[in-house]
Amino acid sequence: MTPEILVITGPTASGKTELGVSLAQKLGGEVVSADSMQIYKYMDIGTAKPTEEEMRGIPHHMLSVVSPFESYSVSRYVTEAGACVDAILSRGKLPILVGGTGLYIESLVLGRSFAAGGAELGVRTELERQYDEVGGGRMLDLLRSLDPERAAKLHPNDKKRIVRALELAQSGSTISEHDELTKKAPPRYRAKYIVLGFEDREDLYRRIDIRVDVMLKAGLMDEVRALLDMGLPPEATAMQAIGYKESVRYLRGEEELKDAVENIKRGSRRYAKRQISWCSRYEGALRINWKNIPDFADALHASTEFFAEP
Repeated sequence: MTPEILVITGPTASGKTELGVSLAQKLGGEVVSADSMQIYKYMDIGTAKPTEEEMRGIPHHMLSVVSPFESYSVSRYVTEAGACVDAILSRGKLPILVGGTGLYIESLVLGRSFAAGGAELGVRTELERQYDEVGGGRMLDLLRSLDPERAAKLHPNDKKRIVRALELAQSGSTISEHDELTKKAPPRYRAKYIVLGFEDREDLYRRIDIRVDVMLKAGLMDEVRALLDMGLPPEATAMQAIGYKESVRYLRGEEELKDAVENIKRGSRRYAKRQISWCSRYEGALRINWKNIPDFADALHASTEFFAEP
């Protein structure tokens, strides 16, 4: 039988951490983070990583597992988070996937396999060199001749995906073919989804603005400064997180603090919109839309009943 897990997702600042911990206490579970930035060490404030106090003794996995100098991938997440989920199941506990990175959640639940390319043969390095030499347009033209379906979905500036698609195409397959096979495979886990949100979008935006102000008071700029002092380049993947790239511009003297803060808030609101759009795909989900402020007691009751349903 396909193992069952619980997924709690929704936009940033919607209360996922609080509900996840409460449900873990109620149902005998452990939390597996599904946040593409909370995986990084030394990035706690700007990613709203749960504190020990907020975890309330519940084991949390996939937090602070990789150096910010590394470039993390969804394929690596599926491998490492999947191992955490399977270990939780082996202990007779309920895995509760909590986070707002939709691609991570979907890939893990479906058990997507990611086709191996020719990195070990130096193919990726050579393709990256060619991309830098001739440009994205020429490389996308090459991909179009090998995998037109995939090429139609990519922009010439998307170096990473163009290189990966070419890498796979040169091995005799295509990403389009691989994705089609993956879609036909049964899911790795049987997931029940709880999606959090707000009846009035403006209430969510106010919570986001308040969260950003709290992060600043907690020392967000000091956290970013410490990362830069470690030698982490502003171009690193980890530093592209909302709150970090804007802080870098302020610390470099490229914009005023008030502008940086407003940009963080605006970027967070836009990200929340994308998350809401992504969550609309979850059919059969329990959708909890808060009125003004979260009512966690009511949500815990509704979520427990929902999970108990056959």
